[in-house]
Amino acid sequence: MARIDGIDPARAQGPIKAVFEAQIKKWGAPLSNHLLYARRPTIFRGARAMWTGLDSSGLIDGRLVSLINRRVAAINGCEF
Repeated sequence: MARIDGIDPARAQGPIKAVFEAQIKKWGAPLSNHLLYARRPTIFRGARAMWTGLDSSGLIDGRLVSLINRRVAAINGCEF
């Protein structure tokens, strides 16, 4: 359980809502970290820019990015 509650995805608007809808389509629910980032739209945009940059750079295979995410989550004690 997060120490800080994320936003209610049903109340999201604009680009944040579009990201949540895409996450629901792909994974069945918005990602918990994005619900938290959405409390501050500037932070949300920065986090999304990082992921967009990783995806579009072509420098790191998407499967490797997923493995790195899982490893970092494990190191940080994240349940993701």
